[in-house]
Amino acid sequence: MRRIIMMLLRNIFRLPYIWIKFNYYAKHVDKYTEKQRYTLLKYIVRRANTGGNVKIVSGGIENIPKDSGFMFFPNHQGLYDVLAIIEACPIPFSVVAKEEVANYPLLKQTFACMKAYMLKRDDPRQGLEVINNVAREVREGRNYLIFAEGTRSKDGNKVHDFKGGSFKAATKAKCPIVPVALIDSFKPFDENSTKSVTVQVHFLESLSYEEYKDMKTNEIAKIVEDRIQEFIDQKTK
Repeated sequence: MRRIIMMLLRNIFRLPYIWIKFNYYAKHVDKYTEKQRYTLLKYIVRRANTGGNVKIVSGGIENIPKDSGFMFFPNHQGLYDVLAIIEACPIPFSVVAKEEVANYPLLKQTFACMKAYMLKRDDPRQGLEVINNVAREVREGRNYLIFAEGTRSKDGNKVHDFKGGSFKAATKAKCPIVPVALIDSFKPFDENSTKSVTVQVHFLESLSYEEYKDMKTNEIAKIVEDRIQEFIDQKTK
């Protein structure tokens, strides 16, 4: 919370204009293209990061598929994760997130601008509907992000088990799967500090449909989880 307040205070002169525009975009998403909405999000995130003493270091941009219609699967460290990936990623994407985080300031407008799907934890029927909708949109050329751990690890840079069910949309869409390794992404919003922090976002080599088509979703999940943890371990030695 302290860092969010600092982000706001250090952008105080821009804040009224940015906040009005951000909320307008969020409430009138169909008036703007996905690229226009994503451009605004990247601008806001960059301003927030500058004001909040957050530096983003990214790598592996060349591993992002050149053609849209793919899915990101990052480890899930904290509330800041999506914002870190927005700054690092040059290509628009949307998100599947838990309904509980939909009303956090900044995240609420961000998810609206991304036309994100919010999962209801105790509604399997709605979850299946989301999977089918995401698969359809990915086949049509949209890109999506799903946190396969299901919830924030709250365990620093240790990755928790990836759930096989999180990969059902990807297998239905027959799309490339891009593992994303986040390092220290829990620090900006989940630690009560305003000290300068560096967050790393690394896009790892993708899995093509041909590579995973004969695997069970639990097997895919394990491969992606292991690749991310191995990469994090190498970077944090």
